[in-house]
Amino acid sequence: MRDTGIGRVPGAPIPARAGIGLRSPHHEHAAAGQIDVAWLEVHTENYFHDGGPPLDALERARAHYPLSFHGVGLGLGSVEPIDPEHLARVKRAVERFEPALVSEHACWGHAGSEHFNDLLPLPYTEEAAELLSARVAQVQDVLGRQILIENLSSYFAYSASRLTEWEFLAAVVERSGCGLLLDVNNLYVNQVNLGLDAARFIAAVPAGAVQEIHLAGHRRNHIGSRDLLIDDHGSTVCAEVWSLYERAIKRLGPVPTLIEWDTDVPAIEVLVAEARKADIIMERARELAA
Repeated sequence: MRDTGIGRVPGAPIPARAGIGLRSPHHEHAAAGQIDVAWLEVHTENYFHDGGPPLDALERARAHYPLSFHGVGLGLGSVEPIDPEHLARVKRAVERFEPALVSEHACWGHAGSEHFNDLLPLPYTEEAAELLSARVAQVQDVLGRQILIENLSSYFAYSASRLTEWEFLAAVVERSGCGLLLDVNNLYVNQVNLGLDAARFIAAVPAGAVQEIHLAGHRRNHIGSRDLLIDDHGSTVCAEVWSLYERAIKRLGPVPTLIEWDTDVPAIEVLVAEARKADIIMERARELAA
């Protein structure tokens, strides 16, 4: 196993190296410390239960790897209050597994009694920034720690938006004290789908707030005369996203970077090879800075 340079202590900080999203086909590899990466990320909601094989595997894995918890269910930008039971279960999981990083999405997901199985984008307005900031601050107060919020992939834009996405996220960071999870694949998806400028986003995002980066694959659909990218996390990272990632690392310096793969999960060797590509880019940045 490649030396990660970190102690195998639960709650250890995540190094500025590459990790992978832990999914069920690879639980036993992780539990035995057999995955050649520096850290692991899991979806928070998958570890709400009191027992079972997944929890047992993660308990064993955290003796080998620092953890990041990535939530998908709080719907922080929804107008309705955060579900207190859901938040309590997040708190319980975080206290049990002691992840070094905890993150959620800058999205909304429920209205009235309707809950949507999607991460829905927010309009980039002062009102939405104020609402999201208050919700993020509430979560941080309950958890007793900072969280990160992630930029989304989008398939439409609101005519009501008055801020750029990076201005919106910067406002939330300033008002709530949260950090950012920068998803570079989402930037590229939005560039193709909506004509947004991914390079400008990277140049303008508050650098000191970015504490984690996500890389993933996407699916390209041909609709008439145009392409639509679907953020499905089901393939290797494309060349254009690697190029944007190099741009991000050049500006931000090495940042803990996740290879995110949720559908058609491949052999562990494929995930490790993708992680190694990110490590090489970060190593190159360190050499240039030396």
